Amino acid sequence: MKLSIVSTLYYSAPSLNEFYDRIKAEAIKISSDDYEIILVNDGSPDESLSMAQDLAANDPKLMIINLSRNFGHWKAMMTGLKYASGEKIFIIDSDLEEEPEYLGKFYAELKKQRCDVLYGIQSKRKGKSFERLSGLIFWKIFNFFSNVKVPSNQTTARLMTKDYVNALLLHQEREIFISGLWQLTGFDQKPLSVTKLSISKSSYTFRKKLSLFINGITSFSNSPLIAIFYFGLFISLVSFVYIINLVINWAFFLSPPDGWTSVMASIWLLGGIIISFIGIIGIYLSKIFIETKKRPLTVVKKIYNKAKKV
Repeated sequence: MKLSIVSTLYYSAPSLNEFYDRIKAEAIKISSDDYEIILVNDGSPDESLSMAQDLAANDPKLMIINLSRNFGHWKAMMTGLKYASGEKIFIIDSDLEEEPEYLGKFYAELKKQRCDVLYGIQSKRKGKSFERLSGLIFWKIFNFFSNVKVPSNQTTARLMTKDYVNALLLHQEREIFISGLWQLTGFDQKPLSVTKLSISKSSYTFRKKLSLFINGITSFSNSPLIAIFYFGLFISLVSFVYIINLVINWAFFLSPPDGWTSVMASIWLLGGIIISFIGIIGIYLSKIFIETKKRPLTVVKKIYNKAKKV
């Protein structure tokens, strides 16, 4: 198989038919007959699955993987990659915010660059000022804490060799932070500037973005745990110096004790810090708890048009 195209479906009904027509046209230009299109239905509650089934009924090159429920965008995408058999594998979202015609551009550039991965970088981050600013802060903080440096403003669209995808699939994390895994896998990767459109409202709420941020930091860095140790050491040293000061005042100057305001403020401050630190440790423990269960990344309910074993 020369080319595999992988995408996911979640509330994709409004864009699915147009996406399919445009991506198929691009695939035919590259390889008139030696390609496959894989759509992973990530428990979409709209009619995305039935629409995809109608398309697959007339196209043997279209394969549909129906998951048993919604597992999340990147878990669904990783499942699709497991079933991709092409020498080159292109992933892209089906919402048309990334133009399907990028496939031809990516394919030509990959041949020119002779690299293993060509990934999209937004020439200008989409969204309003807050979204752009929060995205900038997110990646600055992540790259500060993490040993794996991730380029900011990456898109889903990327073209990869089969060797790279096989290496990527060796990672067994259940809590996926895909941007980190892209870089952690290594190989020769090159960026390509693209424009991402703002067609629909992002499904990533502030709460989801905060969760993604915490997951990214705790998946690729133990810096928060180390910071807890050093902060605790600093507090202990300050406290020791303060105790010595109290003892000297009591023994030689008979100074009266300070008011309760400062004492209570210190108690609340230290109490809040301790609870926060316990929470950070709890996040790491929960990750260990989840990973040791070895639950499947996703559960495939049914495959339409093409049965493959992984």
